[in-house]
Amino acid sequence: MLKNDLLVVSQEVQEALNAKKAVVALESTIISHGMPYPKNVATALEVEKIVRSAGAVPATIAILGGKLKVGLSNEEIDSLGKKGLSVAKASRRDIPYLAANKQDGATTVAATMIIAGMAGIRVFCTGGIGGVHRGAQQTMDISADLEELSKTPVMVVCAGAKSILDIGLTLEYLETKGVPVYGYQTYDMPAFFTRKSGFQLTQSVDSAKQAAANFHAQIQLGYQGGGIIANPIPEEQSMEEDYINGKISEALKQAEVQGIAGKELTPFLLDALDKATEGKSLEANIGLVYNNAKIASQIAIELSLI
Repeated sequence: MLKNDLLVVSQEVQEALNAKKAVVALESTIISHGMPYPKNVATALEVEKIVRSAGAVPATIAILGGKLKVGLSNEEIDSLGKKGLSVAKASRRDIPYLAANKQDGATTVAATMIIAGMAGIRVFCTGGIGGVHRGAQQTMDISADLEELSKTPVMVVCAGAKSILDIGLTLEYLETKGVPVYGYQTYDMPAFFTRKSGFQLTQSVDSAKQAAANFHAQIQLGYQGGGIIANPIPEEQSMEEDYINGKISEALKQAEVQGIAGKELTPFLLDALDKATEGKSLEANIGLVYNNAKIASQIAIELSLI
């Protein structure tokens, strides 16, 4: 763990880390930018409950008053949920500014990885990673999540890359950066709302124990970066591929017309999809996060036993 006056780890999380118990990092953009209040808070608290029920300790991460907080209280989670979009969406480049100016920030995948790594947490559960956006050949719109995965030794459990992205180019980028992507009981890269994208992976894991063993070997070898466990959305919550892809295309056209890009693009697209699917995409999003929390907890437990 890196000692830092800006880093504040809750007593529960610190005690778990000291005892080498399983800890699972959780992001906070899903609270402030992922869905409306009070569903955002209810979802965040339920994810923590799932992690605890599986035998691990949840560590929701955010920047509050300039402090990098690891392990939020229920009151802090509720406050983030109420503030919603007024809270800054914090990626790597934003952390120093928010810290220096004592501001709040909801952490993205990249920022959550950084802070989790500083605290000594090795497993992180999220919904889906960012990636190479469609049309990035012209816009150069590539999520900082991908670069962070090549730098920070944290295993990220997700439902693949968000299907609003160019999944093929995202996988190419990850390959170039040497980031391992393991399908969880699959060789087909999940596409967030759907179990399959049609893009094949070269490596798969059958169990949490195997996933933990792979990541432990990576750490032993001195690799600097992290890795991805691509865990498909449960069958009962998976959306029909043509249907959701059609809605995504419509949402992308809306974003282009309105000139929305950069860090504002993903929240806009997810909100547009929620409206276009009459809430079905949001329910799918929640379902896959719950499923990822369960698998991430199992991996964290197995890693703590090595």
